[in-house]
Amino acid sequence: MYYPSFNIGIEEEYQIVDPESGELMGFISQSMSEGRLAVQERRPDFHIAQALSDAVLGNAASHVDMQLCADIPDARSRLLRTRREILELAAVHNVKIVAAGTHPFSSWDESATPPPRYRTMVEDAQMIARRMLAFGLHVHIGIEDRELAVDVMNGMAYLLPHILSLSTSSPFWLGRNTGLKSYRKVVMDALPRTGIPGYFSSYQEYHSYVDTLVRTRSIADPGKIWYDILPHHRMSTLTVRICDMVPSVDDTLAIAALIQATAAWMVDLRERNMSFRIYDRTLINENRWRAVRYGVDGTLIDFGVEEEKPARELIREMLDRVEPFAVRLNANQELEHIYTMLERGSSADGQIAAWRAAVEDVRAVVDYLIQETENLS
Repeated sequence: MYYPSFNIGIEEEYQIVDPESGELMGFISQSMSEGRLAVQERRPDFHIAQALSDAVLGNAASHVDMQLCADIPDARSRLLRTRREILELAAVHNVKIVAAGTHPFSSWDESATPPPRYRTMVEDAQMIARRMLAFGLHVHIGIEDRELAVDVMNGMAYLLPHILSLSTSSPFWLGRNTGLKSYRKVVMDALPRTGIPGYFSSYQEYHSYVDTLVRTRSIADPGKIWYDILPHHRMSTLTVRICDMVPSVDDTLAIAALIQATAAWMVDLRERNMSFRIYDRTLINENRWRAVRYGVDGTLIDFGVEEEKPARELIREMLDRVEPFAVRLNANQELEHIYTMLERGSSADGQIAAWRAAVEDVRAVVDYLIQETENLS
């Protein structure tokens, strides 16, 4: 078996907000496969966002390096550089940057005409796509053998709700506390070809599935598949897309380290002619819903013993399993931060606490997120 590189790529989606009103002005998204940053201005009267767009795109061409990283320390260095450049450009143009799964109160129906890369989606999904005011964290893990990537995808699917619980960062929508820790997932799940993928016995079976969708004109290209985990259609990576965008750099890197170490665990099992038990996605979706609703404060089902247990307990068990692989991958320091997240709660918990402290003023949540995003220490 060809041993994978386990190199790592991190894509983040940033919100551009007005410093006075806190309103969403636009957003910045990364593309590992295209090697660039893209900026969408939300309202034509916010010309300052266009100025930031030009500056970010110009900087991306000369400074922002979004190639796959050799390891987590390399990813930390590049992620910090990217965030610093974006924050510096934002300061020059008198706007603020927010990193979270949703904007706490801006309305999706004020969005401007989508850029060309999103117009096909809007034409296909119509109103569903127009309300996609949601922001994610995508983590790429280098698994060059496509057959192995599908095998790892099948095994990791069971653990995706655990990872989502940690990343929950979207409890607010249109100014309301939704009662969910990840409303972003509710928004995204309205699109076709999202959620937990089904089981694929081989890469050939997965490729045949994708080819069928393209040949029947269900999708224009493989990039229109948005499962929570899938082999990337251009890069030799396995991509995990389930996570909300999170404001803390340390949280981002901890989640990325957990994903990387979990993938390495799955590969190790295969090397020893073992495999992680495969569960039907209808069962995994029970845990996925619990993660969406309660985050780390809830319970998840341990399907091995068919009992529900505190999410924190099951995540700690997961950490025990993957820690040796994090050590091998030089990611144990970042992985250790997961314990801090379990004690402190996810970003969603911090946002709700800020909202309650401000007597349910949702604008205070934006201020909290700005502060958290700007903290790069």
